[in-house]
Amino acid sequence: MDSRPTGFTLVEMLASAVDSTPDGVAARFVQGAAVDAPTHTFAELYERALTAAGTLRDRGIQPGDRVVIVSPTEVGFYDAFFGTLCCGAVPVPVYPPLRLGKLEEWVARTATLVRCAGAKAIIADRRSRRLLGQVVARVAVELGVVALEELDKSAPLRGFVGPGPDDLALVQFSSGTTRTPAPVTLTHRQILANIDAILSQLPESAFAGGGCVSWLPLYHDMGLIGSLLTSMRVVQPITLIAPERFLARPVVWLEALSRYRGTVSAAPNFAYARCVEKITSAQIDDLDLSNWVVAMNGAEPIAVDTMRAFAHKFARAGLRPEALSPVYGLAEAALAVTFTPFDVPFHARHFDRDALARARASEQATGIELPSLGRALPGYEVAIRSDDRLDVPAGQVGQVWVRGPSLTDGYLDGASPTVDGWLDTGDRGFVLDDELYVCGRTSDVVVIRGRNHAAHDLERACDGVAGVRTGCVVAASEVGTGGERVHVFVEARERTDDLGARCRRRILELTNVDPDEVWVLDPGTLPRTSSGKLRRQETLTMHLRGELVPPAHVGPLLVAREVVKSALGYLGRSR
Repeated sequence: MDSRPTGFTLVEMLASAVDSTPDGVAARFVQGAAVDAPTHTFAELYERALTAAGTLRDRGIQPGDRVVIVSPTEVGFYDAFFGTLCCGAVPVPVYPPLRLGKLEEWVARTATLVRCAGAKAIIADRRSRRLLGQVVARVAVELGVVALEELDKSAPLRGFVGPGPDDLALVQFSSGTTRTPAPVTLTHRQILANIDAILSQLPESAFAGGGCVSWLPLYHDMGLIGSLLTSMRVVQPITLIAPERFLARPVVWLEALSRYRGTVSAAPNFAYARCVEKITSAQIDDLDLSNWVVAMNGAEPIAVDTMRAFAHKFARAGLRPEALSPVYGLAEAALAVTFTPFDVPFHARHFDRDALARARASEQATGIELPSLGRALPGYEVAIRSDDRLDVPAGQVGQVWVRGPSLTDGYLDGASPTVDGWLDTGDRGFVLDDELYVCGRTSDVVVIRGRNHAAHDLERACDGVAGVRTGCVVAASEVGTGGERVHVFVEARERTDDLGARCRRRILELTNVDPDEVWVLDPGTLPRTSSGKLRRQETLTMHLRGELVPPAHVGPLLVAREVVKSALGYLGRSR
């Protein structure tokens, strides 16, 4: 792909797409079944963005202001995001209130994000706006909450001076699995550098069909940068599905890929597992996945068995095994750092579990199986270092460090996560044959008798136990006066008296670790990040405080109570 001029920005990217194909479909939104989805052209999106920018400017938004966006997957997100950019302001997407049973948790977390962002205003859809009162009561937002549905109240903003390539383009929060999410700053140049590096690795066939299909949240880097903005960069349509629609009916994702001949789609590992578990043979009969050539798996630990099961189950729908590709990245690098090739099936190796616990990657016929996450993208580097920041040889486990043109310059509070241009990702891994393997998070290591064990190894051992909700298990260790105690928290799909005991036996069988406690929980109890990742340390902390409780029953009275509390929050702020 030809590189753009060095002065290119996200605003110019949208304008360029309009110049290339003004009437071309830019986005379609699946609302029910994956048929006859409403569409919007590039020209329409650009005009809507200019109108939104006019409204925001009239409301007092100035260049450099940070604007929090709380929006579901709908065209209004485009209005808010690109309208903010056209003003020269900085969008800060955060997640809407989807888990109504845990609204108090959402309010507290959203207030933290708004405070960290230093937001001048919040743009929210009607539903979210009804519940934001408690947030603005806790955090002073100078211009208050702007209704997403009212971004068309002014004349389009014309003749504006757009942002420059080194101006701030986005604040996105890190996943926050082990700490409060950090506000990562990214410039236009950094985002586009990562997008172009990604596009350089995709096969030509990725640009020849129906474009990208995504159910990923637009407040998450894989959904926003990896799907929406990347599609706009190559002037291809994107088909968007609301995350909650996918979670309720996973087949809608594959139906959209089939219906619109989608070529590119990405998802975390749990989504592939959910499709294997939930999609029936009769539903597969109606699918054609032969155009899907790029099926990336990232954003959370990857289970090799899940990828194999997905490839096997959907092969008769035309899915080619080489489409499935493990990838690696993080918010501080915009999105991606390593890719695996798309012309051969992904590969994995077995490693001795005890050797990994001693920081050595020793292959053996049986043992833990880890997928290759591929090689660094062009212009990027990966290094494995010891705790004292010295490079270690191939095959030795250490801290994963990365360097590249899209690495953030720092967080909003001015702190820089880099050292001499290198970033400590917080992951532990090793390199073999120039390919990266990740075996855990530094902060999620469970230490037992002096040996390190990855928390996700214990968690995955439970996934095959009947009655356990796949991907809904947390392992964490508590250090006290009596030594280290290993806790495993399991959400049950079907409660039985022996479920905890069966999980313990399975963990011992597969990992040689005997947890001290296995706690069986109701569905939805485990705390998650905005992108759906489980928060291990917070799970343990809440448990020790007696706060790990299932979500409240969602009914009319709960919703009414929360709306009233929000209204009182708005009223209190206005006084």
